[in-house]
Amino acid sequence: MVDTLSHEKRSWNMSRVRGKDTKPELMVRSLLHRNGYRFRLHKKGLPGTPDIVLVKYKTVIFVHGCFWHRHKGCLDATTPKTRTDFWEKKFKENTDRDKRTAAALRELGWRDIVVWECELSRPVELFLRLQAEIKQSPYETICNEGE
Repeated sequence: MVDTLSHEKRSWNMSRVRGKDTKPELMVRSLLHRNGYRFRLHKKGLPGTPDIVLVKYKTVIFVHGCFWHRHKGCLDATTPKTRTDFWEKKFKENTDRDKRTAAALRELGWRDIVVWECELSRPVELFLRLQAEIKQSPYETICNEGE
């Protein structure tokens, strides 16, 4: 299918795509806050400027869009039919950057969790997964060993 928008209009549309405070990110933040988790946002000193930083648990959460970050097996991770070389290169750069960021965080002793946009349709299951992964953080492990 050919893009029906002019190059200028498409560029304008894409410039409006936000990188922070997106609807999925706000939903995850609300879910965590309602359940008693306190966090920092977009901590600049950490690799990748994570969306949510749970300092107490030395854990960061990235809220990824399935399309942009290529959620494997997800129906939302489609590839446009036009300019496929451009899109494949773009997606590869995104996923490579995600891997480098995760490795850098782990090297600094942080645990990283990825929340996929499609998971937000089932908030109870998402919260249970987040809670289990947060509780496995290095901080909790160290604190529990002393008991």
